[in-house]
Amino acid sequence: MAVAREVNQLKIGSLLSYVQMGLGAVVSLAFTPVMLRLLGRSEYGLYSTVTSAISMLSLLDLGFSSGYIRFYAQYREKGDRNGIARLNGFFLLLFSGLGLVALGCGLFLTSHAELVFSRGLTAEEYATARRLLRILSVNLSCMFPMRVFGNIISAKERFVFLRAVHLGRTVLSPLVMLPLLLMGYRSAAMVWVTLLFSLGTDLLFAWYVLRVLGEKFVFRSFERGAVRSLLLYTSFIAVNLIADQVNWNVDKVLLGRFRGTGEVAVYAVGYTLFQYYMMLSTSVSSVFTPRIHRIIRQTETDDRARRQALTELFTRVGRVQLLLLGLAATGVAFFGRAFILRWWAGPEYGGAYPVALILMLSATVDLIQNTGIEMQRAQNLHGFRSLVYGAMAVGNLVLSVFLCRRYGALGAVAGTAASMLLANGLAMNLYYHRRCGVDVLHFWRSVGRLCRGMMIPVFCGGALGWLVRDAGLGAYLGAIAVYTAIYGASMWHFGMDAYEKELFAGPVRRLRARKPIQ
Repeated sequence: MAVAREVNQLKIGSLLSYVQMGLGAVVSLAFTPVMLRLLGRSEYGLYSTVTSAISMLSLLDLGFSSGYIRFYAQYREKGDRNGIARLNGFFLLLFSGLGLVALGCGLFLTSHAELVFSRGLTAEEYATARRLLRILSVNLSCMFPMRVFGNIISAKERFVFLRAVHLGRTVLSPLVMLPLLLMGYRSAAMVWVTLLFSLGTDLLFAWYVLRVLGEKFVFRSFERGAVRSLLLYTSFIAVNLIADQVNWNVDKVLLGRFRGTGEVAVYAVGYTLFQYYMMLSTSVSSVFTPRIHRIIRQTETDDRARRQALTELFTRVGRVQLLLLGLAATGVAFFGRAFILRWWAGPEYGGAYPVALILMLSATVDLIQNTGIEMQRAQNLHGFRSLVYGAMAVGNLVLSVFLCRRYGALGAVAGTAASMLLANGLAMNLYYHRRCGVDVLHFWRSVGRLCRGMMIPVFCGGALGWLVRDAGLGAYLGAIAVYTAIYGASMWHFGMDAYEKELFAGPVRRLRARKPIQ
C-alpha cells in the first residue's frame, strides 16, 4: 500500500508539474506582452535587474535545503521520530538566522543601489529601484525560515499537495498583477503581489506540515556530530549554488551596470523563454530525489547493483527529458524569431531570440542529466562538481564582463554558453562515468537512438518556418501544430522505446477504456 501511494505521488506530482508548467507558460505568454507595454522597456529592465540582484542573495541557503532532505531520509530509515523532530527544530532556527542575514544584505543594497546600477538611471528610477529592493528583501527574509516546511513536504514525498499549491500560485499571481498594472501601479505592485503570494504559500505549507502531517519541532539536543556532517555535506553544495547564481543572474546585473536597463530587458525576454525550457527538465527530475537516496542506501554493499540502478534511472529520465526538450528547442529555432518579434514582445526585442536559443542549446546536456546532481549528493561525491562549477562561474564572469561591454546581451549569453558547454558537456560526463556509478557511454548510446527520430522533424521544421515567416497568425499556429504532429509521429516510430510509448499512450488508453456513465 505504501509503495502504491508513493508511486501515485510520483506520477500525479509529475503530472501536476507539467500542468503547472503548461498553464504557467500560457499565462506568461499572455501576460508578458501586456506587462512590457505597460511598464516600458526601461522599467522592465529595471525590474529584471533588481529581481536578479535579490535572487543572488538566495545563495545564503548554502545547500542546507538539500542537507535537510538527506538527513531526514537517514532518520526516517531508522524510524527515529525524535531525531526528525530535533532536525526540524534545528533547521527552522538555522533558516531563521539566514533570513535575518538576507534581510540585512538586502537593506544594504537598498541603501547603495548604485552598486547595482552605475549608469543611466534618473533620480525617479533610483527611487523605484530602492523601493523594489526593499520589498523583495523583506520577501526573501520571510522565505528563508518558511523554507523548512516545503523541505519537509518534499522529504515526505507529498508531491501532489506541493505541486497543487505551486500550480495555484502560478495561475493566480499574474491574474492579480494584471489589473493592478492596468490601474497604473507599475512594477511596485508586481513585487507586492510576489510578497503576498509567497507569504500565503509559506503559511499554507506550514499548516499542512503541522496539522496534516503532524510533524513536531524540538529546539534542543541536535547532535554536534550531525552538525559537523551537515556542514561538510553542504559546503560543496554552497559552491554550486554560488556558481548557479553567477551563471544565471550575473548577466542581467552586469548588463544593467555596463549597458543600461534597455539591454537587460532584451536579455530578460530571452531568458524568460529559457526558464520554461529548464522547467521542462527540472519538473521531472525533482520528484526522483528521495528515490535516488533510497537506491544509494539499499545498494551500499553491492556496487554492481548500484551502477545498474543508477544508470537505468539516469538514462530513462534523461530520454524523457530530451523528448520534451527536443520539441521545445527545435520549435524555438524554427518559429521563435517570428513569435518574439511579431506576436509577443515586439520588434525592439529581436535580440531576445538568439539569447533564448543559445541558452537552450548550451544547457541541454546539463538538463537531460540533472538527476546526476542528486546522485552525486546522495553518495557525498558532489565536491568535484563544486570545483568544476566554481571554475565555470569564474570563467563565465570574466568572459561576460568583457563580452557584454562590447556586444551587449548577445555577448553576455555567449560567455555563459561557452562555460556551460565545457563544464557540463565534458568534465561532468567524465566524472559521472568514472566516479558516480553511471554508465555514461550507455546513456549516450541510448540518447543517440532517440535522436534518430529528430531527423525528419528538423528538415520539415526548417521548411515550415521559412514558409510562414511572413504569414498571418492562423497560418503560423497551423504550422506549429503540423510540426508538433510530425515530431510526435517521427519520435514514436524512430526514437521512442516501449517504456516511453507506454508512458505517453498508457493514460490515453486507460481513459478510453473507462465506460461512460449511463
